[in-house]
Amino acid sequence: MQMIDIEQLPGGASPPPVRVGETLIEEASIAQEMQYHPADSAGTAQLKAARALVVRELLIQRAIELGLMEKGADAGGMEIGGMEDESDAVIAELLEQELDVPAPSEEDCRRFHASYPARFSEPSQMSVRHILLAAAPDDAPARDVQYRLGESLVKELQSIPERFDEFAQRHSACPSKEMGGDLGWLVPGQTVGELDRALQHLPEGLHERPLASRYGWHVVLIDKRIEGRELPFEQVADHVHHSLREQATRRALRHYLLALEADIGVEGVTLDDDAAGSLMQ
Repeated sequence: MQMIDIEQLPGGASPPPVRVGETLIEEASIAQEMQYHPADSAGTAQLKAARALVVRELLIQRAIELGLMEKGADAGGMEIGGMEDESDAVIAELLEQELDVPAPSEEDCRRFHASYPARFSEPSQMSVRHILLAAAPDDAPARDVQYRLGESLVKELQSIPERFDEFAQRHSACPSKEMGGDLGWLVPGQTVGELDRALQHLPEGLHERPLASRYGWHVVLIDKRIEGRELPFEQVADHVHHSLREQATRRALRHYLLALEADIGVEGVTLDDDAAGSLMQ
């Protein structure tokens, strides 16, 4: 049978019933589960919630089949985000019994470390000041005005950099204006995504033009930059081992769930490549 993903239904049609074997996953349970799966649309959140409940019901039915749980427990009436302790313990026992996840060897770990040095490096650090010229992303006239103001501020600061604190206090919409726009020492991931990505490639000094984010435009000054450094294997061996073990567990769990899906039968949704995601979080 060709299954239809919930989010692909045309014209706002009602989603198909979601079943695992003979068990119906109630729409109310999916709606309640959606709070644990934030997404960029309600349809995507609904699909993720349905998949999470399907995964749980597959495991519960397998646990019942093996005698690890009494018949009568199902995913349709439970919250994944608030799993009952007893069910958690049974699922953990099931996976311990059924999954075969070999431990990575030291050779595997050293090879992985050498292949992904940036993953096991100290992050770069930047001492940053900024002036936020606020404008909503859908307000084109305001963004145009604020960009021109940003260009003007940059031009003045190129001549008189000492006025940065003054301009931040006068123009910035960020609370950091009280500290002259000082954001302190930042590492990747500590500020809004659009600005964060741009900062990774900027040298020290005043950037020559305002940088865009969802909040408006940023006049940016990097006072100091300390580049990250690669860490030797011996210093991160445990981290490398954990990363490889997690990857292997995800692969094994995904194949296990897909086998259960084929054996028990699922209608209404299909499990994707990240079928194990709700259990690995």
